[in-house]
Amino acid sequence: MKAGFLQRVRIKRADRLIAGAVLGGLLLTWLVLTGLDTFIQFANQIGDIGHGGYTLGKAVVYILLTVPRRAYQWFVFAALIGSLVGVGALAASGELTALRAAGMSKLRISLSVVGLVALLMAGVFAMGETAAPAGEQRAQDLPVQRNGGQLQLRPGSGRWARDGDDVINAKAALVHVVHGRPEVELADVRIFGFNDANELTSFRHAKLATREGKSWVLHDVRDTRISPTAAVSTTRARQAWDTSLDPAVLEASVIHPEYLSLHDLSLNIAYLRANRQNPGEYLDAWWARIFYPFDTLLLVLCALPFGFGALRSGGLGKRLFLGVIVAIAWYFLERAVVSTGTVFGASALVVNLIPPLVLLAIAAWYYRRA
Repeated sequence: MKAGFLQRVRIKRADRLIAGAVLGGLLLTWLVLTGLDTFIQFANQIGDIGHGGYTLGKAVVYILLTVPRRAYQWFVFAALIGSLVGVGALAASGELTALRAAGMSKLRISLSVVGLVALLMAGVFAMGETAAPAGEQRAQDLPVQRNGGQLQLRPGSGRWARDGDDVINAKAALVHVVHGRPEVELADVRIFGFNDANELTSFRHAKLATREGKSWVLHDVRDTRISPTAAVSTTRARQAWDTSLDPAVLEASVIHPEYLSLHDLSLNIAYLRANRQNPGEYLDAWWARIFYPFDTLLLVLCALPFGFGALRSGGLGKRLFLGVIVAIAWYFLERAVVSTGTVFGASALVVNLIPPLVLLAIAAWYYRRA
């Protein structure tokens, strides 16, 4: 029985034929989608060249740094469209008919395609955890400099800013959506006050800095005043913070949760929970990243029947178009399910698990009938 199972699952010449046909279409589609998105974003950057020392060279660097993140995001669509194109090419040449006549089931052919996508997905997932968030973090420093230049990012030490005679350091910055608008809060804030002789005269440490209306407020503050003879400290639960920090600049410096790595998302979730705050978007982004490979593979598995349709009738182009439309509709439906579940306080795990379970049920229903 074991030998029979290995015989069924081992890689055959037909698998290499299918993989070769799908690989070309997938890579070409991936290149086109990523390249088009990159070009559009570069065109948007051109209008900012010449402002705040933002040069053409910096615009090119910014775009190049964000390419890994764009490639990661577009892979799911490239996998879907490329798989349909590859299977469609086999159908058009009659090779798919020959494979079916030789005894390969639709499920067996689909698993050959999914196996190739899974191999590529492993590399894409690794890129999404390393090059993509690292590039995005460095890319954010360029628009920040363009928008004011008062904020600098330093890996490992957080964000540094000069505000008059004060030097500000925030170990972390988090973005939340409040009433449909993004708002930034700073964590583990240190404010160093200097006089005209560049002597340290004050030091404030706050666990959190938030926006309330148009003003900043420090929370859990230790305020230390330094003189030549002594240093006196006081603590306050809240303290108004008179600063010229621009929230828009801060927002531009913060990577949105969906662009962060699992490690960084975990750190932000732990911080929010430790401070009795709702992890919200960060928890949703964590589970979405976990399920991204499964969603991709199951979506490909469910879309391949549109390619098989060419065996019975013509109009592969129409079937391919229909498959793409279904995939796009599924993407927005998935986001709607996750967003609705979040609004009603449902578990992030549950709402992110529902879409792949639905895809799995559809795939099981179709291939059992086939």
